[in-house]
Amino acid sequence: MLYKSCVRPSKVIMAKFLTLLLLLLIQVFAYGFRYGADGLNMNYYLMSCPFLEPVVKNTVNRALLEDPTLAAALIRMHFHDCFIQGCDGSVLIDSTKDNTAEKDSPGNLSLRGFEVIDAIKEELEIQCPGVVSCADILAMAARDAVFFGGGPVYDIPKGRKDGRRSKIEDTINLPFPTFNASELIRSFGQRGFSAQEMVALSGAHTLGVASCGSFKNRLSQVDPTLDTEFAKTLARTCSSGDNAKQPFDATSNDFDNVYFNALLRRNGVLTSDQTLYTSPKTRNFVNAYAFNQAMFFFDFQQAMVKMGLLDVKDNYNGEVRQNCRKIN
Repeated sequence: MLYKSCVRPSKVIMAKFLTLLLLLLIQVFAYGFRYGADGLNMNYYLMSCPFLEPVVKNTVNRALLEDPTLAAALIRMHFHDCFIQGCDGSVLIDSTKDNTAEKDSPGNLSLRGFEVIDAIKEELEIQCPGVVSCADILAMAARDAVFFGGGPVYDIPKGRKDGRRSKIEDTINLPFPTFNASELIRSFGQRGFSAQEMVALSGAHTLGVASCGSFKNRLSQVDPTLDTEFAKTLARTCSSGDNAKQPFDATSNDFDNVYFNALLRRNGVLTSDQTLYTSPKTRNFVNAYAFNQAMFFFDFQQAMVKMGLLDVKDNYNGEVRQNCRKIN
């Protein structure tokens, strides 16, 4: 009896310990899978569409191997999606006879890469029909485009739903290439971003090109923020017309910090580029990223994840489109 009375409390203590441990593991597990109160989580499609990741990555890689300039296009498309009505795939919707959609606004006419999103969606509708949103596909494609270009590896929470609105008038909220630092800080600040996060996101211009029409205003009169020799380069580009393209930096297909080093030399293409170095409000961030690529990569990926959480839709105000180009 004495032996049993000694053992029983030990079993009770062990049972309580195991219960507490189990509860702790459940909480840790839940925290690791969830990403905030909006219901997004890193493994949202783990059971419902287990081959989602390779489908997105392989389709993006195939497209970028054929045309590396699409990396910049996919990142830009994601940005233009999130900054209007939130990350809801509204930028993908085609206009109809009754509605002019976001993609047909002047600021979005140069967007490219829609066929990549279409190809991913088509494959996923075969493997797991009606499950993966176009908003998530676009966010993941942009993430994979960053990595393809040599940028940081990062994951994003998933579970966004597709929006049911896409109107041209909403695109007035997009930042303009003629914005100065104060206007950029205000524009990004309205969406919850700090000045440093705005500079980090601007670093996406390490990829891609700009059309002459977006920077020719800097050539009509002497721009003291523009290097004289680089002004001649921009003028030569514009001699071919408003649609002529000028790379943002010397390595326009590589995701690196060369863009920030160009700003130090007053070789920023857009007003909204060079102002980041000209303004004392943001100059220190440009200097930091120009000298520390790892710091830029870290801050960029953090800001991209944050941007991907802007005004996400859920089952109550969103849907999973069957076709990314039209509302169900």
